[in-house]
Amino acid sequence: MAEKFIFTPTKIDQLKDNYDVIIIGSGGAGLTSAIQAYELGLSPVILEKMDKLGGNTTRASSGMNAAETFVQLNHKIVDSFQDFYDETFVGGGKQNNPELLKFFTEHGALAIDWLAQHGIELDDLTITGGMKTMRTHRPSSLAPIGGYLVTELLKLVDKYQIPLFDNIKVDQLLMKDDQIVGVKALANQEVEIHAKAVVLATGGFGAGKDLLAKYRKDLTSLKTTNQPGATGDGIKLAQNVGAKLVDMDQVQVHPTVQQDTPHAFLIGEAVRGEGAILVNNQGQRFVNELDTRKNVTQAIDDLGGTGAYLILDTSIRQRVKAIEFYDHVGLVESGKDLTELAEKTNLNPENLQATVEKWNKAVEANKDSEFNRSTGMERTISQGPFFAIHIAPAVHYTMGGVAINHNTQVLNTDNHVIKGLFAAGEVVGGLHGNNRIGGNSIAETVIFGRQAGQQVFKYLK
Repeated sequence: MAEKFIFTPTKIDQLKDNYDVIIIGSGGAGLTSAIQAYELGLSPVILEKMDKLGGNTTRASSGMNAAETFVQLNHKIVDSFQDFYDETFVGGGKQNNPELLKFFTEHGALAIDWLAQHGIELDDLTITGGMKTMRTHRPSSLAPIGGYLVTELLKLVDKYQIPLFDNIKVDQLLMKDDQIVGVKALANQEVEIHAKAVVLATGGFGAGKDLLAKYRKDLTSLKTTNQPGATGDGIKLAQNVGAKLVDMDQVQVHPTVQQDTPHAFLIGEAVRGEGAILVNNQGQRFVNELDTRKNVTQAIDDLGGTGAYLILDTSIRQRVKAIEFYDHVGLVESGKDLTELAEKTNLNPENLQATVEKWNKAVEANKDSEFNRSTGMERTISQGPFFAIHIAPAVHYTMGGVAINHNTQVLNTDNHVIKGLFAAGEVVGGLHGNNRIGGNSIAETVIFGRQAGQQVFKYLK
């Protein structure tokens, strides 16, 4: 068995007062932009305020969307940028920023290639809600995408000896003559670090009660799937230097989150993508499980606060490695048959049996006449033991954030570029419209992380 890789952050006494580019945040977008900048010959530094690296990226489980990839062709799937664009546009309520969406959908395949060139192979496929085509790329080990990606990117940061400091919080962007010249940050003391470019890769505000209260007071009572550092710091930093904010009231609630324990655990969309169904407390289906997150959330809310149950079997469990983790932390009920499972979950056993039988017939006929589901129907729920996970909606993702152009340059309130300020990942608003499609957040971090690294190089040249 391969040795577990443990990354050691750079010691604070090695912090210099000058770099080519300062990257704030160590999630997928920050790590990717730092690696890309380094490979173009720049000297980047990564600053992370938390003691745990990887941000929300480490919590992603399903995969990374991309169209027209060599991986899809290897699986005999012919896709198109246009289909990817159209499905994401419809999924986002046709409110997505078209400039960002066009760049995003046309650069996913290149991002998959770039990862593969670095030994990060996403060579298996699944599907998420709101998509009609298998374009959610993941490792063939079926490991959850987030932890896998962060570990592999940190190996590159380690190999290139890119300085990465933890427990250092940036509290101000420094400007001179209308352009970025560095940051003020707090480690054990306040420091000034100079650079002609800064990349904001700080994530969203899904754990930021103040911003949620300001823009979506109705959601403040919900639990969140976000790591505690997702408090919108980058949004505030950018706003303080005149950045424009967009779509701040667009907050995604994820429909399937196990929250009967003190910590909320997101149950990734791949579970439904591989064939699980949702049932209400009577043991009956009530929704197309792979409709958009917005619609599935609404259907669960309409049940009146009881939540719902994901129902799956051993064949589905074998296709989603994350279920081993969910089971390990006590989120999964199991039964040798559906009757035992119903007893353990207080579901009506006759209803559950009838629901699963009806679903299996729909899978065999490839037609779901009840809810018109057309994806994630590759396997029946028939191989015991059987499993159930109790879920309910929770705050998951913030679609709003700073305004950028497709070059990742941050725009001010007059839509002019703020010189030297770039942003990538969930800190950015506009790409997802009013609903993010599963698999698009990881794609966004790599696609726009690479773009930020490239555009910083071009800006500094």
